[in-house]
Amino acid sequence: MMSSRKSEGWGLRVIPQELTDRYVDTGWWRDDTVGQMIAGAIGERPELTVKIRSSVRPWTGTFADVLGAACRMAAALRARGIGAGDVVAFQLPNWIEAAVSFWAAALLGAVVTPIVHFYGPKEVGYILRRTAVRALITADRFGHQDYIAALEEVRAGAPSLELVAVVGEGPVPSWAIPFDRLLDCEPVTEPAVVDPSSPALVAYTSGTTADPKGVVHSHRTIGFEIRQLAAMQTGNPPLLVGAPVGHAIGMLSGLLLPVWKGEPISLIDVWNPGAVLAAMLEDRVASGSGATYFLTSLLDHPDCTTEHLKLMSRIGLGGSPVPAAVTERMAALGISAIRSYGSTEHPSTTGSRHEEPEAKRHYTDGRPLLGVELRLVDEDGHDVASGERGEILSRGPDCCIGYTDAALTASGFDAEGWFATGDIGVLDEDGYLTIVDRKKDIIIRGGENISALEVEEMLMRIPGVAEAAVVAAPDERLGERVCAFVRLTEGSTPVDLADVRKQLQDAGLARQKWPEELELVHELPRTPSGKVKKFVLRDQLHSGQLPRE
Repeated sequence: MMSSRKSEGWGLRVIPQELTDRYVDTGWWRDDTVGQMIAGAIGERPELTVKIRSSVRPWTGTFADVLGAACRMAAALRARGIGAGDVVAFQLPNWIEAAVSFWAAALLGAVVTPIVHFYGPKEVGYILRRTAVRALITADRFGHQDYIAALEEVRAGAPSLELVAVVGEGPVPSWAIPFDRLLDCEPVTEPAVVDPSSPALVAYTSGTTADPKGVVHSHRTIGFEIRQLAAMQTGNPPLLVGAPVGHAIGMLSGLLLPVWKGEPISLIDVWNPGAVLAAMLEDRVASGSGATYFLTSLLDHPDCTTEHLKLMSRIGLGGSPVPAAVTERMAALGISAIRSYGSTEHPSTTGSRHEEPEAKRHYTDGRPLLGVELRLVDEDGHDVASGERGEILSRGPDCCIGYTDAALTASGFDAEGWFATGDIGVLDEDGYLTIVDRKKDIIIRGGENISALEVEEMLMRIPGVAEAAVVAAPDERLGERVCAFVRLTEGSTPVDLADVRKQLQDAGLARQKWPEELELVHELPRTPSGKVKKFVLRDQLHSGQLPRE
């Protein structure tokens, strides 16, 4: 078995032997690599369709077509000295070249590093340096993004970078090659065999003002995650994926899960609700799963019909808080909703099934999934009782093997393998978890802790409110006060602070939790997975640069 090259400077943790033995003995951890999983699954259904919806690079073909291109690209990379354990990154929209690049790197036994297509020079430069990327596949431009210009800024500071391949129609700079040149080799015939416990993937995740976090997964942790998700997602039409494949959610649901499940791949490169709705009817595919934004943007669109609702009859929500107002709205439309909880570090932590009681599906984030263990602890690290709030600690066979930054690994994991999520939750008497806040989202107003999530839930029940994000605003007297950013549904009557506070009073929310500042916005800043970037809103409050309507 070929061993991967050492990932110098990464903060890979030592997995307790007891956990390793348990995961291997139960069959949760297997010896097949991501490349072997892809090649084996495609070999069983090579005729399945891959369809890319794009105004600039549309494409339709088969699994066999994409695998063939990936095998040629893997051979071209190997001929250029890039092999098992080396880092191959791509920064591409949801185009066919992203699938080819991902599968090629996996077949090679390389460490795949997807980069969100709207990251700029600062983030890309950091990722290239931190991850020691040797090969990068990128676009020349997409929308307002000029990737060539961005690379001109940062490539000198990335000494490991040896190969840049460019997707596009324009001229390629002297320090890069056209992407198509990577498809002119005789294909590899077998996936590389590497240590299944070695790094397979580095998924970068943002959410703070600091540099993005590089989350490292092994072949075993990603393999289990794929099988875990496949077991949860049954009985649904194939999914049209709009989440970027440069992010963990889009990568899993767009490039890996359909292969394992034996379903067509359907991607769209720009999330346009009208275009998504049209595609759903044309291709008989579902959409709207993931962060609630993806679903509500479809339901709020005037083109949404009963035919769309039938295709969305079973929806899974997660990746961001799921307001009860959303699940109740779905039930009224005849849609069965399930909530799940996870992170890039531990992707499938809790979840429920459509057969479970509606109250559990709508108002909790489910129970620990197969192999997952949970602890809820107080500020001193002591376990809390059922029904009490505590920080969620988790571990399981799909939990990552660390970060590219050793300091993050040291602060995020303990010696027994527990991952400190930073989320606050409550476990009920039946073992169902409900997320009640993020530690950093708690607003401390005059010494009293206020849950931002609780206020958001109440705001979402106000007629005309499509979305709400509550953060702490600085206050000279109280330290912090409650500020609500609200996006209204199109055509609804504007509300002011007095309207909002009156409706929250009528709903019974304690006065000290009422917003003392209200900002109406057209859009909220988002991560690639659809989460609201609350740190951006906080920065805007402190700087006075507010995106008002």
